[in-house]
Amino acid sequence: MTGIEFETDKLMNIFHPYAMDKMNELQENNTRLVHYTSASAAMEILTTQTFWMRKTSCMNDFMEVKQGLDCYNEVYRGETGQKLQAALNSIFEGITDQIENLFRDWSPALQTNAYIACFSEHPDTEDKNGRLSMWRAYSDSTGVALVFSNGPFLSGFAPMQVYSSPVAYLDDVNFRMEFERVVNNIEENRGILRSLGREMLLINVFNAFKFAVLCTKHPGFLEENEWRLIYTPTAEKQDRLKKDIEVLGGRPQPVYKIPLENLPDEGLVGIEIPEVLDRVLIGPTEYPVATREAFVTLLADAGVEDPADRVWVTGIPLRH
Repeated sequence: MTGIEFETDKLMNIFHPYAMDKMNELQENNTRLVHYTSASAAMEILTTQTFWMRKTSCMNDFMEVKQGLDCYNEVYRGETGQKLQAALNSIFEGITDQIENLFRDWSPALQTNAYIACFSEHPDTEDKNGRLSMWRAYSDSTGVALVFSNGPFLSGFAPMQVYSSPVAYLDDVNFRMEFERVVNNIEENRGILRSLGREMLLINVFNAFKFAVLCTKHPGFLEENEWRLIYTPTAEKQDRLKKDIEVLGGRPQPVYKIPLENLPDEGLVGIEIPEVLDRVLIGPTEYPVATREAFVTLLADAGVEDPADRVWVTGIPLRH
């Protein structure tokens, strides 16, 4: 492990302990990730060989971003927040004023100009039928689920300034408990954080706040076991990502597309369709046989070997 890798892992454990726990769990269990969607959207992903990220204000769980922000504001104003401020100011005097100003300036963009692609953990037990609640919530009457290996989600899409994160399903009490973990880590690692310098500490704290807001959902959604790819163009403009206007659910909206192309010189590998796509599940639909045939052809066109072995019909009846 290089010094840079050690530093990155150490900072992740300090500022993102929940995410690191989930990433270690995903890696240890070799759990795959799945995207439930409509057949037409799945076809577009395969033909364009891109992941699509939607604007948070256009998503059906947009209010969850507001919940994360509300939880943050409540905790930061309370005793735990005061403890955090004292710890940070003991490292660099007055740094919390800078952090508060920065986060206040960026809060509107996090609510209205962040882009997200959503996936769910896919255990082996769901290889045959998928998850009924997810079919019902995200795949209309032509359901298709694309199952991916977890490698790119663990290593991240950093060269494209797209970051992966698990979703935390927290009420106010549990949000505070997770916040306290970060505060304790900061108190215990003052020396390391001082050596980063003022600017890098500010950035790391801001990112911890940002991901807490963008990746907190109501505990009632726990069964989704969601992971997100996140891009914030206002903060980190990236020319490799293509912005298009697409019609989704009958509504035109901006979409950023992540090209599924390896960048080996920058450490980004294993993201091309033949490598990253594990299988396709055909869910509740009126024409499962024809849909399967279509997706076998799409996989062949995308360069996937033995495509017929990758496409599975669940046989779940379509309810009208």
